Amino acid sequence: MELDITSAVFWVAVGQIILIDIVLSGDNAVVIAMACRNLAPEQRRTGIFWGVAGAVSLRVVLTVFAALVMNLPWLKLVGGLLLVWIAIKLMLPEDEDGCDIEPSAHLWGAVKTIVVADFVMSLDNVIGVAGAAHGSLALLLFGLAVSIPLIVWSSQLILHWMERFPSIVLLGAALLGFVAGEMMLSDVGVLALLPPLPGWAAKAAGTVGALLVVTVGRWFERRILARQDVTIV
Repeated sequence: MELDITSAVFWVAVGQIILIDIVLSGDNAVVIAMACRNLAPEQRRTGIFWGVAGAVSLRVVLTVFAALVMNLPWLKLVGGLLLVWIAIKLMLPEDEDGCDIEPSAHLWGAVKTIVVADFVMSLDNVIGVAGAAHGSLALLLFGLAVSIPLIVWSSQLILHWMERFPSIVLLGAALLGFVAGEMMLSDVGVLALLPPLPGWAAKAAGTVGALLVVTVGRWFERRILARQDVTIV
């Protein structure tokens, strides 16, 4: 994709990158808060700043690497399948995995915790953003540049919105499914096995991916909540 900021396609892709970052970064805000909660009040802001700076830098490097290698045969197919699983998992009821984050009473211990935890949790974000960038490194960097400050400064507000409006999570999961569908159909190895496709095929594959994620995710969600004797609307 060419970097044409006057193109509607460009801004749609930027919007996808921002939304994916927002939806998939909620857990990271929790990690930051938990890692720094035992610091002295005057150290918390410093710990959060350097922890976020290290985590963001690492994520940018990983995402750029993913975007560069994504054009190799079959990698988009694998990445798309992973993204479908990630999107379905996003819709499922939360477990308590975040509770094993150990708070630190030392500044650099908290920074290390934030960076390591973000690295472990970044696979979903990296694959999603790399897929939404459609192979454009410039678009990828532009989207990250726009979304990172939004996440850093608004993480608690974003978490509140996601708790108050569950439809944001549903929309994010559907978007991930859409990106996954487009990604898998654009894989070089897959295209080599198929006859020439019409121009609307990618959007159709994305729509199928979104519907698949929402349908399967809702089914799993209802089964899990039924076992927990919880009624959903």
